[in-house]
Amino acid sequence: MCGIAGLARTGTAGVSLDTLSRMAAAIRHRGPDGYGFYADHSVGLAHLRLSIIDLAGGAQPIASEDGQVIVTFNGEIFNYVELMAELESLGHRFHTRSDTEVLVHGWEEWGAKLFPRLIGQFAFAIRDRRTNSLILVRDRFGVRPLYYAQVRGGLYFGSEVKAIFASGEVPAEADPMGLDQVFTFWATRPPRTPFKDVWQLEPGCMAIWRNGRLDVSRWYHLDYPGATSESPDALEQLDEILSSSVSLRMRADVPVGGYLSGGLDSSITCSLAAKRSPHALRTFSVTFADPRFDESRYQLEVAEAVGSMHAVEHIDTGDIAAAFPAVIRHAETPLVRTAPVPMYLLAKLTRERGITVVLTGEGADELFLGYDLFKEVVVRQFCLRQPGSTVRPRLFDRLYPYLGAGRSGEFWRKFFLTAGAPDDPLFSHMPRFLMTSWIREFYSDRMREGTAGYDPLEELRQSLPAEFRTWAPEHRAAYLEMVTLLSPYLLSSQSDRVGMAWAVEGRFPFLDHRLFEFAARLPPRSKLRGLREKDILRRWSKPVVPAAVNNRGKQPYRAPDAAAFFGEAQVDWADELMSPESVAAAGWFRPEAVAGLVRRCRAGQATGFRENQALVAILSTQAWYRQFMVDGLSRAALPLDQADVLMVHDTPAPQLSRAG
Repeated sequence: MCGIAGLARTGTAGVSLDTLSRMAAAIRHRGPDGYGFYADHSVGLAHLRLSIIDLAGGAQPIASEDGQVIVTFNGEIFNYVELMAELESLGHRFHTRSDTEVLVHGWEEWGAKLFPRLIGQFAFAIRDRRTNSLILVRDRFGVRPLYYAQVRGGLYFGSEVKAIFASGEVPAEADPMGLDQVFTFWATRPPRTPFKDVWQLEPGCMAIWRNGRLDVSRWYHLDYPGATSESPDALEQLDEILSSSVSLRMRADVPVGGYLSGGLDSSITCSLAAKRSPHALRTFSVTFADPRFDESRYQLEVAEAVGSMHAVEHIDTGDIAAAFPAVIRHAETPLVRTAPVPMYLLAKLTRERGITVVLTGEGADELFLGYDLFKEVVVRQFCLRQPGSTVRPRLFDRLYPYLGAGRSGEFWRKFFLTAGAPDDPLFSHMPRFLMTSWIREFYSDRMREGTAGYDPLEELRQSLPAEFRTWAPEHRAAYLEMVTLLSPYLLSSQSDRVGMAWAVEGRFPFLDHRLFEFAARLPPRSKLRGLREKDILRRWSKPVVPAAVNNRGKQPYRAPDAAAFFGEAQVDWADELMSPESVAAAGWFRPEAVAGLVRRCRAGQATGFRENQALVAILSTQAWYRQFMVDGLSRAALPLDQADVLMVHDTPAPQLSRAG
């Protein structure tokens, strides 16, 4: 796992190594173990290395033997051993044991047909001098980020937006429509970002830059064929794929640990990893002082069952406030929840304990219909078939037991039943979208003008694949969850960005495309049986995890929101950012409306979900705007004479050879 950056120009004046070194310096936290550069007459590549595979020989960028294909790579190709053997049988010679070199020879041999062969999580750039092109590629589910901008005929890219801004050639400006997406979906939906003219390469896509033109195409499609019945050998198939997925993700030349939340998914992951680890598995958990969020009982039970060496990061509300500005800097986006902050602190603990690779359970809820949202779909449809029933709507009261009375009663029943028409393709997600978009009540005139005529929901509807309406309702909901929340938020702000802030790589066994395709072929009732989520996964996991965990209902990971800033842990910087003067200066929200919300938070009266979400959204936007648009981010360029790799080809600059 690493960080990458680079640029391409249409002229032949060459690419400045100083520019590349500034871009690399901005994301040095992603790769503290080394760095390298490549530059020619029109393309430059930078790489920051976190050493995990081939510790001695895996420095990047890596070039082919004739110097015509050069790769800078962020991520992991888990089946690199098998691909390396296949390529060697076809006559390719390898000079390292690194998975990066598989991409070099794989591109030479197969071109774009390489990508479907990869089992992994990746974002990489290929400089192909044979066609004078630059190719950008992102993995199927968007585990690893890749951003780009086109300015004055040039292309700039990086693992984080900070790298693009560090070029000094792309200004940092806010995009009101990107912000509107955050306040609708919890995150911007690729290709949009909250920054004007800065884009994300969509998951499962590639982009080819040639002669000043960027062409984006999709190489992987999410599909949900959904059989009518479960195959008799479904459990055996699940066992084979999940076991293979974990085994492949244990491949590393450093110890692999695990994040243990106490839920089913992380417990499965850690149980399988413990059996495949050559040493006692190291596991890590977050616990909370607030018992509403704490799951330590289950975490300890699983840690004892798998025999792991367990470490805990205990979170108080004051910890969240203290780390929040740093999390915004790394996430590079406003947030509507504080949940990324404890994960940031957990990554810090993990790194301090000497572990740089962890397996986690992300993706299982999306694949096996684990969230309450999927139950909502079933219950809402069941109720709407008999709209006059007063009994059926009481099922809603069973959906959120961990919230107590916070989401039950007549108000919530009516909300769920009126939050979207059944024929709306976004039916499943309209309750969430409508609840989040309450933040619009705080918009300033400037923000309203910037989003006039823009409808993020209609844009989402227009982007849906042609076959979307042929899928089962539960699968339509799963697709929307994948493209609006998993990749843009959970795998980004709550995973990659907070983990790589401390150079800790997350690996996700449930996000193996073989497992996704297996789950997508299952009938919905194999995954959601009545109101029992992840049914087939629970059937399979009975002998794998403790019974208390296997039988436990879903409790989503949450963290304190408004109370972290305006309760007992009130902090001066939050007061300053939320002051009428600061809110007016930024210009995105109405100062008088924000002042009213802050008063309610200080008085402990803002206990509802919408007000908590609005408070975090506004505060994080203020912090984001201050950091990126007002203060800016600057880092000294990395010294070129300390680079592990330095390749300069066909430029006016002095010729330098590869080193290290």
